[in-house]
Amino acid sequence: MNWTAPRRHGTNLAANSGAAVNHLTFGRGCRRLCLFAAVGIGVLIGPATAASSEPVRKSGYAVGSETCGSADLAFPRLQIDMKSGYCAGLVASDEDRLKFPRSIIQVPGRDLFVVADMGGWGHSDGRLLLLDPHAPQRQRFKELLTGLEYPFGLVIGPDRKLYASTAETIFRFDPLADSPRSTVEIIIRHMPGRRITLPDGTRIDESAHPLKQFVFDKHGRLFVNVGSHSDDCMTRAPAAKPCAAAEGAAALAAIWLFTPPASGVFPALRPGDPDPQHTVYARGLRNSMALAMHPNFPDAGYAFLQGENGRDLPDIFKPNEEINAIEQGRHYGWPYCYDLSTPSPEFRRVLQSGPYKALCTDNALYKPPHSLMPPHGAPLAMLYYRGTKFPELEGKLLVGLHGYRPTGSRILIYEVDDRGFPKPKPAPVRYHVSCAADPTRSFQTDGGEVAAAPFEELISGWHRVNGARPQGAPVGMTVAEDGAIWLVEDKNRTVIRIDRAAGDVPVPLPCEIRSQAMIDQLAAFVARDAQNGVRLTTLRKGLVERHCVGCHSGFGLKPGQSEADKDAAVLRFMLSQDGWIYPGDPDAGKLRTRLRGRGAEKLMPPGGESLPKTEPGYTQLLDTADLLVAKMVPGTRMRIKPGPPQRKFFGRTNRECGEIPAAKVVVVTQRSAVDKPGFSRFFRPADPYLNGECTDDDGYYIRQDFLVPVQ
Repeated sequence: MNWTAPRRHGTNLAANSGAAVNHLTFGRGCRRLCLFAAVGIGVLIGPATAASSEPVRKSGYAVGSETCGSADLAFPRLQIDMKSGYCAGLVASDEDRLKFPRSIIQVPGRDLFVVADMGGWGHSDGRLLLLDPHAPQRQRFKELLTGLEYPFGLVIGPDRKLYASTAETIFRFDPLADSPRSTVEIIIRHMPGRRITLPDGTRIDESAHPLKQFVFDKHGRLFVNVGSHSDDCMTRAPAAKPCAAAEGAAALAAIWLFTPPASGVFPALRPGDPDPQHTVYARGLRNSMALAMHPNFPDAGYAFLQGENGRDLPDIFKPNEEINAIEQGRHYGWPYCYDLSTPSPEFRRVLQSGPYKALCTDNALYKPPHSLMPPHGAPLAMLYYRGTKFPELEGKLLVGLHGYRPTGSRILIYEVDDRGFPKPKPAPVRYHVSCAADPTRSFQTDGGEVAAAPFEELISGWHRVNGARPQGAPVGMTVAEDGAIWLVEDKNRTVIRIDRAAGDVPVPLPCEIRSQAMIDQLAAFVARDAQNGVRLTTLRKGLVERHCVGCHSGFGLKPGQSEADKDAAVLRFMLSQDGWIYPGDPDAGKLRTRLRGRGAEKLMPPGGESLPKTEPGYTQLLDTADLLVAKMVPGTRMRIKPGPPQRKFFGRTNRECGEIPAAKVVVVTQRSAVDKPGFSRFFRPADPYLNGECTDDDGYYIRQDFLVPVQ
């Protein structure tokens, strides 16, 4: 199906009162860049014959005239470091009004795809979209269903119909119907979602893992991820009892099994019908977003695999993520064990007696991971490749890692045996770490190096490079009928198609992280500013130590540090994180957007949506964070003058460094630059405005008449 304009017969389900619809989970309530020149010798956007054409930026990617694919499936080629013989083409971007795409699947027999766009965390404006990759750019999507709460799973069922999930429901529908809403048939409607009540009566308004990934086996049985409500069961150490939320017939942190009637197809639920009965198939699985099933499962010995998103610990290399071989009735450790057999410190008393005695080391109930995966990698997609385009991948396991740490942002390829299991090898088995002093590391637990399944990387270099690309954020992945691999990125709002590539492998792009010298300089600025010193202490005590330590890191805090050392550790940690802080411009950094819940990403800290109401002074604390960033660099904060959409800025030798949108704020360090008449010198701007051409040593200069005072 091709069309020249998007058809607008998509349906807002939240506003519809039809019986089938009411039981779904609904809500309540820069176009130009300067030419990106060489990043490293000889690395250009596009081939040499196209070097004169200026690339443009789409979703943070600089794209030129070079393409990936052929005929009308040739898309702008992305500068992603890939395995030889492969390339990635940008099918859709933020220009297509994507908000937070999380999964994708092809409509059987048609060159069309359905994309689940979740809208963002804390939102109830999710959509299912129909993508026609052959349509003109910016006209490739039309809305099918809207007003959905956390749409995620997309699966072709045993009846060849398209099934989808929200936070609480699973339903099927016809994406090609004139009225998709009228074809919705709900088969499960009351699973634990965003708002849950724990066994002790605790009400949670935003469960940590409400998304419903699911798979069908060859008999039509339905296996559904019911994720944990928190990172570690929200239990204060030492816990004396098992995690109640993970127990019983409605256990969280589990895979639920629904069995269809003899026909093999679940009937549509009518108003008042109860949900089909379920059993808890496997427990102790914190969040099963990556599920893959061998076509012969459940025949004896064939693989049903799960990619475990392990708990968060401060150590960047602890714990490892896991590939689990799922078996009925087994326990996989959460929240009592992590890695292979390491007991969680909060539950040491629980592991001394009762049903979980010695669970991690000597208990027949526990099944340890089949293999470890890179720590904090966040596996969100997993599939066996079946297709003709890449015969060398046939039958292999592909895993997408979404994590923002140096071990995430990549696609893995595992060799598997004839029953679908990855093949572990004895220690040491090493994996790649992006932008690190030591580029590889062996799989380790507290007991030392361990065996693991080795893997190749289909996509290996996906770290941010100014002027070329953002950090990769792959989520959903599917194999099209022509064998091409399609995936979506949520944070970057893209749809990407992987195809064959000819010619030499492009030179990998370099790592661009804030240098230690720059961190030292910024720390010195704060140390010399008494008011910012007070702000930093306030932020450390009121926010970091009270709400943030233990979520993702220890923020550099250690026992025995003085108050000044604690402040310095927290500041240096925040400055070393990619995109958290852009001095002088709090609006551009993730610290502000995540703390205030702006945009699609999850709010920090977890549960922070209630803190402005429940904790006196919390709103002022957020303002303190903004002031710390705004006043970090000595100078005069000035705003880019309204006018053309972008204002170019330059280095000392007139090399173009990037463009800044009107109304953005910069910190001017020399109003009349001594070495560049007519220009003002300003401190390094936010990374999104840099094109990769200049260095900090060159300095950054903009015409004086482009600047106006901040009111």
